[in-house]
Amino acid sequence: MMLKGLYVITDEFLIKDEELEEKVQLAILGGAKIVQLRDKNFDYNKKFERAKRILKITKRYNVLLIINDDPILAKEVNADGVHLGKDEDYHFNFARETLRNKIIGVSCYGDLERAIKFQNLGADYVAFGSVFPTKTKKSDVLKTIEIFKWAKSLLKIPIVAIGGINYENAKILVEMGVDMIAVVSAVFSGDVYSNTKKLSSIFSLYK
Repeated sequence: MMLKGLYVITDEFLIKDEELEEKVQLAILGGAKIVQLRDKNFDYNKKFERAKRILKITKRYNVLLIINDDPILAKEVNADGVHLGKDEDYHFNFARETLRNKIIGVSCYGDLERAIKFQNLGADYVAFGSVFPTKTKKSDVLKTIEIFKWAKSLLKIPIVAIGGINYENAKILVEMGVDMIAVVSAVFSGDVYSNTKKLSSIFSLYK
């Protein structure tokens, strides 16, 4: 499946456990193409159970499920891939060995050299952010969004923008050629279906 479109990330503080399937399904019906399970506060068994619940929905709608930072969990539940954060080469190499034919994405923050390195190691996509200030996750804001223009000229793999993105500021990123927009609160705060439909519609403007 093509790595392009709206990329939604779950959040255990915005989504009650009993609402998990409903919220993920609404996001998919609204146009989300990729769902990432980002689950920082549960033990492995709980994460496994939640991943299995989400996977039933993503499979039904032919949408990708990515697990945050846990290649073993991704393999155990047969997810579509994993997203890796700050850990260096050994973590990536372990993930690739564990998930031979799966998707591996890597956070590159504001570092183009890191993106080039992981592209050469075999990453399937790279993410840059935070693009704008965000309360969801503590991370430095990019010095300039021009990094996406530079990345498009230097990289051959898809590019994700993440951090503080909403309907108003997403348009400029998609216009610059960003392949995926990753969002948390912009979708899961409020009306999930309407939020997702509005954000995903931006991609149809820049085919």
